[in-house]
Amino acid sequence: MKYTHFVLTVIFLIAISTFSFGQTSEKDLVRVPLENYIKGHATGDGEYMKKAFHTEGNLVFIREGKFTTRSFADYIAGFTGKPAADEAQRKRSIEAIDVSGNAAVAKIILDYPATRFVDYMSLLKINGEWKIVNKSFYAEPKKKQ
Repeated sequence: MKYTHFVLTVIFLIAISTFSFGQTSEKDLVRVPLENYIKGHATGDGEYMKKAFHTEGNLVFIREGKFTTRSFADYIAGFTGKPAADEAQRKRSIEAIDVSGNAAVAKIILDYPATRFVDYMSLLKINGEWKIVNKSFYAEPKKKQ
């Protein structure tokens, strides 16, 4: 009897762990547009950016002390289809993701030779797919060595 109980417990635990490992979390799904954003920067390919951003979003930032906004369409149009000349020295990482229902925020670091960018992304789950709907960022120039 004890052996049967033990075997059933082991089978149950294996079934639960197999089921939970096969699940994709919302956080994992939020990473999809963020990783497309990073791939767009790495390759210079605007198609990755089109996958990442919603069609109606904006970038908002401070330039020369003034609030500035730029549409995603204008931003994506600036991608040349080629990686930057210093691509080998560029590093990018997703630092944080926070999800609440159909809304999420993320922090991404773009560490480039001359500038360190801190990007804050607002995302929404629209028709079952996560999209970046707003990007604000801070650009910190690096001191020349």
